[in-house]
Formats: sequence, structure tokens, C-alpha cells
Amino acid sequence: MFNKKRDINDWYIEHSHSIFNYIYMLTHDYQKAEDLTHETYIKAYKSYEMFQHNSSPKTWLYRIAHNVTVDYFRKSKPLVFFKNLFLASDPTPLPQDIVEMKEEVNEIYMILQRLKSSYREVIILRKIKEFSTKETSEILGWSESKVKSTLSRALVEFEERLIKEGYEYEQKVEFFRSKSGSLE
Repeated sequence: MFNKKRDINDWYIEHSHSIFNYIYMLTHDYQKAEDLTHETYIKAYKSYEMFQHNSSPKTWLYRIAHNVTVDYFRKSKPLVFFKNLFLASDPTPLPQDIVEMKEEVNEIYMILQRLKSSYREVIILRKIKEFSTKETSEILGWSESKVKSTLSRALVEFEERLIKEGYEYEQKVEFFRSKSGSLE
């Protein structure tokens, strides 16, 4: 029915880039993100029999990636967490436009970096990676109500920090709307 090697290989082909990006956003270290992505798939392979297929393989893999990354942070406590990962949506932007977009995204990530880790994680998973509330709760090991309330508090704090830094809230938060259609 299930084939461990084939499934893990298929999941690697399908999700490894996305998982790498998630880990990279948290670690801000390309080499470490590659290592932790590989470690995620090694752990998935070793614990394949524990996967009960109650959630999607993607959600299960993100849960493993989350745990692997948290373990890494516990051991090393790195200083920098985020970097600009997103390219312009216009396929042929002018160089000046690219610089402005990168600066704006960088500003958002610098503010996001200053949030406590639970706020940062829930914003990344729900608004940047576009996981559902249910999937986010499975990845983080939280209840759905905790995901909703934490996201709500995180977005309020994020908005307050944007305003405190002197940014126009509506202008900067458009980044998240473009990723998911709304803030809620």
C-alpha cells in the first residue's frame, strides 16, 4: 500500500524547495538550511512508520522541519533569522523597482525579526507559507484556537511595530495581503 522509499523520494521532489525556504527564513543561513532540510528528510525516513496519514505529507514534513529547526536554535542560538526571499511579482521590473521592493521586504523582515519567536513562526506559516489554521496547528503542535489567537496578537504587535518605526501600516502590510488575500 505505502512504499517508504518512493513516498519519501516523491515528497522530497515535491516539497524540499518549500521546506528549504521555510528553514532558510528562520535560520538566515543557506548552508544550515540545506543541512536542516536534509535532516528533515532523514528524520521523515526514519519515522515514516509513525506517519498515520491523518494530515497531508506536506504538513507532516513541515512539523518535522519545525522541530529540527527549533532543536538547531536551542543548540546554537543564532543572531539573524530572516532574509529577503521574495522576488518581484512583475516579470520585467526595472532595476530601481527591484531595489525598492527588496528594501521594503527587508524592512518587513527586520520588524518581523523583532517579534517573539511564536509570533514570527505563526506569521510565517499562516501568511507567508499560506498554511491553513489546521495545518499550522499540526506543524506547531498547538490547538487551532491557539493558532488563531496567537496570529491575532502577532498581527497587532506587528502593526504596532510598523507604526512605531514610522511606516504606513497599510502600505507595508500589503505584502501579507498579496500573499494570502487578507490578514485574518
